[in-house]
Amino acid sequence: MLKWAYFIVLDIKAYDHILFLIVLAVVYEFIHWKKVLWLITLFTIGHSITLALSAYGILKIDVDLVEFLIPLSIFITGLMNVLTARKASVGKENQNLFFALFFGLIHGLGFSNYFKIMIGKTSDKLIPLLEFAGGVEAAQIIIVLGILLIGTLTQSIFNVNRRDWILVISSIVMGFAFQMMINRVFW
Repeated sequence: MLKWAYFIVLDIKAYDHILFLIVLAVVYEFIHWKKVLWLITLFTIGHSITLALSAYGILKIDVDLVEFLIPLSIFITGLMNVLTARKASVGKENQNLFFALFFGLIHGLGFSNYFKIMIGKTSDKLIPLLEFAGGVEAAQIIIVLGILLIGTLTQSIFNVNRRDWILVISSIVMGFAFQMMINRVFW
């Protein structure tokens, strides 16, 4: 189960998950490693909650609505980065910690169909759920470390300031998210 979760997040078809991690992490630097770990963990906690609720049949939400809300959450996070890029401050980083948890709830619903297929009719859902969450967490750490590394290299080698880095990357991701929202309109 662990390896499947790992590959689902790193799969190019799951690029919406990667885009969300990009807009969450772009405001951080390596010196903020503790907050970055919290960011990843809060996102995992958020989507694990709704994944568990869905797996146990407690929460049922229209798939089309979820598929629209995922890029909307990416767009909103990117927009907040753009609107606050001048203040590359601790407050904005705390804002993204909130987004990681809150929007993680939405993204967990997106994972729920994959998870249900993987576990089939198994009555024991807790162990597979914990393994799945662990795999997602590991994959997210890899992605976010890559984002931080690319950001550090870009800012130091090409002398790009942090504000511009946040603006450009967030704007690019917002463009992808906007197109995804148009493609996934549910009404």
